[in-house]
Amino acid sequence: MRSGRSTSPGGHTRVVVLTADDGFEQSVRTTFGASAQIDLEIVKGALSGRDSIAVDGATVVVADLEAGDDAELAALERFMARIPHGPPVIAVTSAFDGAVARRLMQMRVADFLVKPVAAVELVRTCARVAKAPANTELTEAQIFTFLPAVGGAGVTTLAVQTAMLLLNSNPRGKTATCLVDLDFQHGACADYLDLEPRLNLGEIEPRPERLDRQLLEVMLSHHASGLAVIAAPNRPAEMRSFDPDVVTRLLDLVSSHFDFVVFDMPRTWFSWTDSVLLGSNRLFIVSEATVPGLRQAKQLVEAVRERLGDGPKPQVIVNRFAHKLFSSGLRRGDIEQAIGEAFVACVPNDYALVREAIDRGVPLDEVKPGNKITLQLKNLILTQAAGKAGKEMAGGARKPRLSWARS
Repeated sequence: MRSGRSTSPGGHTRVVVLTADDGFEQSVRTTFGASAQIDLEIVKGALSGRDSIAVDGATVVVADLEAGDDAELAALERFMARIPHGPPVIAVTSAFDGAVARRLMQMRVADFLVKPVAAVELVRTCARVAKAPANTELTEAQIFTFLPAVGGAGVTTLAVQTAMLLLNSNPRGKTATCLVDLDFQHGACADYLDLEPRLNLGEIEPRPERLDRQLLEVMLSHHASGLAVIAAPNRPAEMRSFDPDVVTRLLDLVSSHFDFVVFDMPRTWFSWTDSVLLGSNRLFIVSEATVPGLRQAKQLVEAVRERLGDGPKPQVIVNRFAHKLFSSGLRRGDIEQAIGEAFVACVPNDYALVREAIDRGVPLDEVKPGNKITLQLKNLILTQAAGKAGKEMAGGARKPRLSWARS
């Protein structure tokens, strides 16, 4: 969250509300007017019609805007840029979709609400964002996303082992890495780790604004290693498609509370897939060492580049690669030629090791320390994670992604 918040003299809380909606103004006055500890300031008019707004000394700013108006969103963006170390801002809109969510998160708003806003929800949201410690630096999660090019390529194994590597490499301790299984129909992360899946999107879909840190904790599963896991119970006979706003809100909340987030993606493309991929720091497409697998990986790389534009560059991992001398199978050189510059690594095949780790619900290193699969992933994942962290420390500002302001 942002620093720069304050309270009025005498321990009062100062709430500044920007709105052109008479009905919302009246609701806000009713909500906050009864408290002698809250100093409420209403700034009337559309956000786009103002050159500057004084919010010095404010504890929380509530910006009511018309989300369908590009001028309003642009005005909020300028306003946020002028107060990089100012009070937290809560955006309130009458309409909401995935595109609006992305723009608001890119601006690093503290939270957003959709009208009609219940009085108790507004109060809780203001209280929550105001509680964040002052003078803390904005940080964001590093997000590693694994997307299958073909079925059965071993995406879940790579995602689980990557999460374990990041967990054990984190200097902040073993509570800041989260593995998220986004295959709501056939997900296997919980099974691989012998955990009970606790995510219930059906419960929060009717009221996504209920999803906060407290509810997230209820829906987290925890492995003995300390890894946090978000996974839903499998529904193999159902085609499960959830409101993209619910999924986006969930993922934003996850990425705002963990240092590392690993996404295990389904092969099917959903309405929220673009948002997840755009928010990733590293995007890995996982294939197998077969001609059809390489063809599909290359096609998926081209499709992702076309859809994401300047987003993260997809990198291809060929999993379970085994080449024997004098065999007629695909060689590494053949793979490099077929995939081109998007090719990044071959992960060696050790089916017996992977099977035992899955059956026991433990990381590969616990079964066989120093195994070739873990060594390859360490070289691929930890080198990139360390390189990115070093660049950010030396280079200053980060490019906004799915994970935003966090204290």
